[in-house]
Amino acid sequence: MEFPILILSLLSASVTNTASETYLLDDSSGFGRRFDGIGGLSGGGATSRLLVSYPQKQRDAILDYLFKPNFAASLHILKVEIGGDAQSTDGTESSHMHHPDDLNFHRGYEWWLLKEAKKRNPDILLYGLPWAFPGWIGNGTRNPYRNPALTADYIVKWISGAKEAHNLTIDFLGIWNEKPYDVTYIKTLRKTLDAQGFSQTKIVASDSGWGIINDMNKDSDLAKIVDFVGVHYPGTLSPDFAKRQGTQLWSSEDYSTVNDNVGGGCWARIVNQNYVNGLMTSTISWNLIASYYEALPFPRNGLMTAETPWSGQYVVESPIWVTAHTTQFTKPGWKYLLHDKGVSKLQGGGSMVSLASPDNKDLTIILETMSHDHSICIRPPLPPYSVKPQNITLLLKGSYSNISSVYVWRSYFQFGQETSKSDFFRSFGQVKVSNGMVNLSLSVDEVITLTTLSTGQKGQYPNSADDKAFPLPYSDSFDGYSENVEPAFFAQQVGVFETKKSDDPSRGMMLTQVVTFPPIYWCVFNLVFPINVIGNYSWADMSASVDTQIPKANGSSGAFVAVRVDQGGCNSWEANGIFFFIFPIQQKYVLANNLSRTKVIQEGAANLSVTGWNTISLLIKNNTAVGSVNGVTLFNTTVPAKPTNGFVAIGLDSYGLANFDNFKMMSSKDVL
Repeated sequence: MEFPILILSLLSASVTNTASETYLLDDSSGFGRRFDGIGGLSGGGATSRLLVSYPQKQRDAILDYLFKPNFAASLHILKVEIGGDAQSTDGTESSHMHHPDDLNFHRGYEWWLLKEAKKRNPDILLYGLPWAFPGWIGNGTRNPYRNPALTADYIVKWISGAKEAHNLTIDFLGIWNEKPYDVTYIKTLRKTLDAQGFSQTKIVASDSGWGIINDMNKDSDLAKIVDFVGVHYPGTLSPDFAKRQGTQLWSSEDYSTVNDNVGGGCWARIVNQNYVNGLMTSTISWNLIASYYEALPFPRNGLMTAETPWSGQYVVESPIWVTAHTTQFTKPGWKYLLHDKGVSKLQGGGSMVSLASPDNKDLTIILETMSHDHSICIRPPLPPYSVKPQNITLLLKGSYSNISSVYVWRSYFQFGQETSKSDFFRSFGQVKVSNGMVNLSLSVDEVITLTTLSTGQKGQYPNSADDKAFPLPYSDSFDGYSENVEPAFFAQQVGVFETKKSDDPSRGMMLTQVVTFPPIYWCVFNLVFPINVIGNYSWADMSASVDTQIPKANGSSGAFVAVRVDQGGCNSWEANGIFFFIFPIQQKYVLANNLSRTKVIQEGAANLSVTGWNTISLLIKNNTAVGSVNGVTLFNTTVPAKPTNGFVAIGLDSYGLANFDNFKMMSSKDVL
């Protein structure tokens, strides 16, 4: 018998001498789980820091690539960090309440990003999660659950601020990223949400491992409260006890891989197989966009890259188009077909998922054949497996037996010297289906979507600008900003540096480090030296200066300017470089080879204003450092050869208030 065949000859040549495996797609026995969407995560932390500083034309294009429906990634979910004044991977994000009497819903850039996403897609779902908490929440401890009602009220104030200040509805709320959960707190949070009119906000717990399932099985009240079980980096697998429990399962943070073609392959594999293997109905990428300095931890771990706002350059990476294979042809609320009736592993390697619209009028099928070495994620380890070219037949039954045509989209990955020959998200138009049968010849390392929807588009803008070096000389008086803004190009690693209006009218705006008490950290190590980096990590010979003033009340004890700073992120505490500290009350300076000042190069007396402003300047050229305060040279000395290069930075010797103004930096060769 000769079967009617849909020949997709443009996709790949048929696999000769290979029998065709048949896969049934049939809704007669019902459906699998509800699909909850594909998302991206901004934060955890400061991963979108540089995006807000892009020129508007390029910034709008980037946002379209991420959020605009039927254009590119077309994300269903945007997850953001609820800032907690502490380092949370690539920087610190500001809290809406630095202290109990403080309340501000305009700090940072996540509010802006949430609104830009919602502007492009009113149906996008929003998800908030704290990584850290301001210190007053723990009242001297590192425990945010010390007073569950206090913490719940703090978090719900953020939900309320989203609505009242920005007209944003937060759909999902997490507990504490990758840290222990507390059942009493989760119950208190639910009661507080309900009491304040946010009963529609659903709880995801616990953004870590599977352990909360055990508590849900023992506590029916908890089970009713937790709407989604969110885990991180599950390797596409979930334990049987989690599947049996019945709550929707999410990979609420995943990917975290360099966004080259192997990273794109990782993303293609897990977006499909998180459901095929683990029944996880949502997968969220950490991170949304790699918009932080590449020398900080986990470089280029976003769906796309935008790390040089001064040039306007950005790169649309392969994960954007991998995402489009699912997001442009599904929506949250669609339904997976049952396993072996539209959802399965492929006999020759790879996987297939099929999803139907709520009214069952539309069908989307996504197949991936990513090979092991071309789809390795950063975590967890990937067990060996093989993929080979294969012929398959899709047999459409039930409600789908009368489908007469489908639209076809294909991405084909190449690697190594052939990477440039990759072809992503190409439309092959509409093709006919005869008698409910589709024959495909699948190559290795490709993603194919077949769908009844005609709305797909490979959106494109003209190529972004060429990359350019960070502009030098560079200066910032901070006068061009409104209050509570992080100035362009600075990337706070410890502490929170916000623009404030100076009491001195001649100064206008200034930059103030505002954290006065150690926060409840997310990082393993206590980070107690506020530091704010800027520039190009490859810089070696640099000159930097800044005016600084330490208030008498709640002030830090010392301030610094530094060059060749070699560390950021959770390892900021061990940063090496050339650090020039001044201590006004002690009337002394310290030149050190590291942030923690355990490697002192030189120290001595200095004539410093105790409550007024001091200008500190540091010049490094080869192995010589020259430092001055208020125009008076304090040292001209030899410094260690290492580190040879790094960021420029300003910062403090301890938490406490301190003001900065008139920041300047240039290459040492440009110093007269």
